[in-house]
Amino acid sequence: MATRSCREKAQKLNEQHQLILSKLLREEDNKYCADCEAKGPRWASWNIGVFICIRCAGIHRNLGVHISRVKSVNLDQWTAEQIQCMQDMGNTKARLLYEANLPENFRRPQTDQKDEIFIVN
Repeated sequence: MATRSCREKAQKLNEQHQLILSKLLREEDNKYCADCEAKGPRWASWNIGVFICIRCAGIHRNLGVHISRVKSVNLDQWTAEQIQCMQDMGNTKARLLYEANLPENFRRPQTDQKDEIFIVN
């Protein structure tokens, strides 16, 4: 059984992590889902380092944890390592990395099925 001081320490750490995530979500490109550009993402693929909407989070979960590790920004507990991954990447850097070879006139998919194909590829 965890001691009171351990629980308080964990609670304080979680509050610090929530503040960091809130700050990251205020950055312009993080205000939109990295995959479909839906406004106000509340989920993240922490190992990829992107903020995503609930619909795209479901697609990421279906990819398997060996590809994408999804957490709720608000509902889940975060580790320092996971927070660091989000700070190191973010939607802007991720797009530069993962979408570097997309044509200049590329338009994001507008349907669930096409979104899934876009995310997988």
